[in-house]
Amino acid sequence: MFKKLLIIPAAFFAFACSGNDKKVDDALNADLATAAQAQPYSPLDSISAAERAGFAAAATAPALTSTRSAPVRRTAARRSSAPVYSAPAPQRTRIVKHTKRDAAIGAVAGGVLGAVTSRNKVKGAVIGATAGAIIGGVIGNNVDVKREKY
Repeated sequence: MFKKLLIIPAAFFAFACSGNDKKVDDALNADLATAAQAQPYSPLDSISAAERAGFAAAATAPALTSTRSAPVRRTAARRSSAPVYSAPAPQRTRIVKHTKRDAAIGAVAGGVLGAVTSRNKVKGAVIGATAGAIIGGVIGNNVDVKREKY
């Protein structure tokens, strides 16, 4: 019985490993040839205003070193007749979180509710205050957030 358990997986392994790998190699070679012919960079249709300004500055910048004896002819960058719209400058914002305030409010509210609803008033107030402080702190840190512009 033990021999059958070893022979069957070995037979499947031998069958799976043997075969004609020529089709796989031909397909792989065709894919590699196609990838080698592809262009690694495709030019863009349009450029942004910042890129346009960078190209214009590069075209009009003086050369640092020159081995030519003849003067270099430089032309001004060509401007488009289409209007260029720029986005307004981003406004600075400050995030204001009310974690401590909301934790204190939650602790007071939880303590009152715990004392009122529990048979043991002190134990209920402590548990309610703890739960209220945790929940209030989470709400103040994540939910009660204001973004102020300055």
